[in-house]
Amino acid sequence: MLNTLSHGTPGGTPLVIVHGLYGSGRNWGVIAKRLSDRWHVLTPDMRNHGDSPRTQTHSYPDLAGDLAELIDAHGGRAHVVGHSMGGKAAMVLALQHPEKLASLLVADIAPVAYTHSQIQFIEAMRAVDLSRVEKRSDAVEQLALHVEDKTLQSFFTQSLDVQNKRWKLNLDTLAREMPKILGFPEIQGRYDGPTLFLSGGQSDYVQAEHRPRIRELFPKARFAKIPKAGHWLHAEDPRGFEASVRAFVDHVEG
Repeated sequence: MLNTLSHGTPGGTPLVIVHGLYGSGRNWGVIAKRLSDRWHVLTPDMRNHGDSPRTQTHSYPDLAGDLAELIDAHGGRAHVVGHSMGGKAAMVLALQHPEKLASLLVADIAPVAYTHSQIQFIEAMRAVDLSRVEKRSDAVEQLALHVEDKTLQSFFTQSLDVQNKRWKLNLDTLAREMPKILGFPEIQGRYDGPTLFLSGGQSDYVQAEHRPRIRELFPKARFAKIPKAGHWLHAEDPRGFEASVRAFVDHVEG
C-alpha cells in the first residue's frame, strides 16, 4: 500500500491528489490542507517515491493499480487530481477502473508520449556526494552545479533524507523506466465521467493537436487554463489551482 498523508475528516467521497515525477505527497500539503475544509484529502507517495515501496517497475498500469488499491481502502470511489506523471497515472486509472472515479482532473499533461527526457535530473541527483551533506543547503549547493533553476533545486532536495544520507527516490528504477514514464500505454477503454484538463497558460505540455485523442478517451473532457502559470501550475499559482479544483469538484457534486 502506498504511504499516504491524510488531511481532514474521513467521510463522503475523498479527494486523492497524485504528485508528479520526483515529487511526494508532502509537496501538496498546503493545498491539501486548504481543500480539507470541504473534502477528506489523501496525498499518496507514488511507488519509488517518498516513503512508498521501491519496486523494479514503474509503468502506468502499475501506478494505476496502486491508486485503485488506495481508493478501495477509502470507500471504493474518489475524486482524483493528478499532475504530470500523476496525471497520466490518474488517466490510466480512469480508463481501467472508471467505477472508482467520481471525477478526474488532469493537471498539465496529455495522454501522449513526450520527447523531453527527465533523465538529466537523475544524473544531477546521482552526482551529489551524500557523504558531504550535513544539511539540505549542502545538497542544494552541489545540485546547483548541474541544475540552474533554484525552484527545481529546492524541489529535488525535498526528497532528500539528510539524516540517513539517501534520496527518497528509487533513482535506478526511475532511470530504467524513463521511456514508460515519458510515454503513454495503449489502453482499450474510455472514461465517460466528468473530466477537466487544467493547464498552465505558459506551458506547452497540452497542445491543441492533443485534443482529438483526449476527447476519444475522455468524451466529457473540458479544458481550462491558469493564465500566468507554467507546468508547475500548483506551485506557481497555488490559490488559482485550489480555486479551480474547488469549482470543478463542487460542480460535479452539484
